[in-house]
Amino acid sequence: MIRTAVLGLGAMGGAVAQRLLESGFPTLVYDIDPDAVARLVARGATACDPAGAGAADVIVTSLPNDRIVTEVLLDSGVLAKWSGRVLVELSTTLPETVRAVADAAAGHAVAVVDSPVSGGPAEALAGKLVELVGADPQALERVRPVLSALGTIEHVGAVGHGKTVKLVNNLMAMGNIVVSAEAFTLGVRLGMDRQELFDVLSRSGGRSFHFLKRWPYALADDYHARFAVALGEKDMRLGLALAHQSGCVTPISAAVHQIFEMARAKGLGDEDVVAVLKVFQEWAGGQA
Repeated sequence: MIRTAVLGLGAMGGAVAQRLLESGFPTLVYDIDPDAVARLVARGATACDPAGAGAADVIVTSLPNDRIVTEVLLDSGVLAKWSGRVLVELSTTLPETVRAVADAAAGHAVAVVDSPVSGGPAEALAGKLVELVGADPQALERVRPVLSALGTIEHVGAVGHGKTVKLVNNLMAMGNIVVSAEAFTLGVRLGMDRQELFDVLSRSGGRSFHFLKRWPYALADDYHARFAVALGEKDMRLGLALAHQSGCVTPISAAVHQIFEMARAKGLGDEDVVAVLKVFQEWAGGQA
């Protein structure tokens, strides 16, 4: 049986670790939050430190941002303790960050699989993530059983390509949410019943995956963060940075990013991304 380790036990990393345990993989876990570690240990995981994760065959990292990925994987020197292992890097970062990790890892005989995911903790627990994998084919084969337990593998090219596709995907996804919020607010302002409007739009051509997934939360006034506004803003900021580096003009995404900045400025950063609806509600002078 492949032994796994998960470093970073936030909402996504914790769900990934739980799914691996439930799928029968012996799993080591680490996080700076001892309560997060304790929750997984209670489910059968074994606590470790970052160096000790090298006892696993496959090490999975799910970390908040580029700075922390760099600190944990490069500045700490931990890669030297993981010789012969495969690192699956789930975090949403700039492609250049995971490429730097892969370059450093190669010097320690550590293979890197760049694998950000589409989907949230619920999909992780159900094994229904879409994994956007950038990796050497041989490295991918070494971790295929682990990734298959988490969801569907989409091999999109070399290391760095996974992060690229993830950021492009999230530009589209956050754009869908903002356009839906604007249109839905207009419909309510014009006198439509919220539930009836959702029911009709959910069967009409303007619907999107995120409209169908997230508007029921808004209708129930449930803004608990399945994916937080602050994370959506961060991912859009990274996507815009990629666009700037490449010389690609992205005026629509820039405008969508500003709506997320407005939501964050209103104190909605810890609420679900559908809370951008509240920005349009305020402008419309009422509920939507």
